[in-house]
Amino acid sequence: MMSLVRRTAAALADDLAAGEVTSVELTEAHLDRIAEVDGDVHAFLQVDRDGALAQAAESDARRSRGEARGPLDGVPIAVKDVLATRGLATTCGSKILEGWVPPYDATVVQRLRVAGLPILGKTNMDEFAMGSSTEHSAYGPTHNPWDLDRIPGGSGGGSAASVAAYEAPLAIGTDTGGSIRQPGAVTGTVGVKPTYGGVSRYGLVALANSLDQAGPVSRTVLDAAMLHDVIGGHDLRDSTSIKQDWPSFTEAATQGASGDLAGLKVGVITEMQGDGWQPGVMARFTESVELMVKAGAEVVEVSCPSFVHALAAYYLILPAEASSNLAKFDAMRYGLRVTPDGDPSAEEVMRATRDAGFGDEVKRRIILGTYALSSGYYDAYYGQAQKIRTLISRDFDAAFERVDVLVSPTAPTTAFRLGEKLDDPIAMYLNDLATIPANLAGVPGISVPNGLDDEDSLPTGLQVLAPALADDRVYRVGAALERLLSDEWGGPLLDRAPTLGSATTTEDQA
Repeated sequence: MMSLVRRTAAALADDLAAGEVTSVELTEAHLDRIAEVDGDVHAFLQVDRDGALAQAAESDARRSRGEARGPLDGVPIAVKDVLATRGLATTCGSKILEGWVPPYDATVVQRLRVAGLPILGKTNMDEFAMGSSTEHSAYGPTHNPWDLDRIPGGSGGGSAASVAAYEAPLAIGTDTGGSIRQPGAVTGTVGVKPTYGGVSRYGLVALANSLDQAGPVSRTVLDAAMLHDVIGGHDLRDSTSIKQDWPSFTEAATQGASGDLAGLKVGVITEMQGDGWQPGVMARFTESVELMVKAGAEVVEVSCPSFVHALAAYYLILPAEASSNLAKFDAMRYGLRVTPDGDPSAEEVMRATRDAGFGDEVKRRIILGTYALSSGYYDAYYGQAQKIRTLISRDFDAAFERVDVLVSPTAPTTAFRLGEKLDDPIAMYLNDLATIPANLAGVPGISVPNGLDDEDSLPTGLQVLAPALADDRVYRVGAALERLLSDEWGGPLLDRAPTLGSATTTEDQA
């Protein structure tokens, strides 16, 4: 089993094409792995064993007829529980949606099904994607496979942990302020936030409409690129979806795998270093930048002064949009309903339901957002935050006139201990310091594992950002960096992770 689950998605695709393994065998191996270790990791909220095996059998039948739908047909995947899945419960990590089964698929899920990827199940997350540690899930926290006493990042810690623990070769996450990239950094996985509008949001339960973006979670840049090719593209059902022809991200990652960065201009963001950044994180970042220089890149310091205000602007814009989006969970149409004793009014039912169904972090952000949008405060708070957002976009525009990509550490620290920041919202919010600007501006970004901290031996990540619509660039540069780092280490970073479950070897890793 372990030899199968440790292989990359690209290698599994090759195995399927060569007839060396069946999708049913792959899917069973990953389901067995989930059964073995997920009691400790808790990456999944539910596992759809029967459904996944049925989809795998259909994939095998197609391949036997020579009708494979693409290279990833038959490769299993995990899906974050914020995306609607027809016939499979979608809870968003919240009690208020416990047991809710959507009658339709999100566009991303529909495209996975069309491409033939068996869906293993739904992954854990901070409630309604509000959090940086997956501790705000109503169903208990996910644990980091590198150290089960540590957080796996958030809000998509379940997706990242499932890939890091070899429970799934691929996963889907969503990124509102870093919820794909930050978990990637702290679990040693690859996470990509596409250009806003590059992947459909239809069927993605909205946290903040102007910020949310679904994207790939994987163990290699090539795997992420292959998945992005499946889920990306225009969708008529999403008014924010970009209508254009996208290049092959798989081809971009393949080109970058040579490790050649000759002629590339790289900007190191001045505002994303210094005080508050863990020394080991900065050490690995500096070493990674030096590797890029040796590979031919030209590196310059780039100042983006408005980035220092990004965190404050984000935590006004996001709660404002969230307070509006979550108003639909009112006990009247679907989801949880709590009925107080006596003859309660609709308002009393709604109040009791929202009190019981929402967790503390969701309530905190609803209150903050409602206040920011209230009469007399809109211009002072929400309006000013939107002005900062415009300045951040202008900083990106100015920077990309000078350089091809911007780089920074993905997260200021490695994975912290469960419970360490749970009662300190401000400390928790600071984990998204480096990732939030990309969401405010809508530009694409990737987090690539770039080493281990000297003191705690936990993963660190390097973030590559590119101009809007230049997603192929983040894959090309990300793959080159991955190659340079792998050559430096002598193999994939995850090979250095502590063993979970049965004994593992690295000899079968592709």
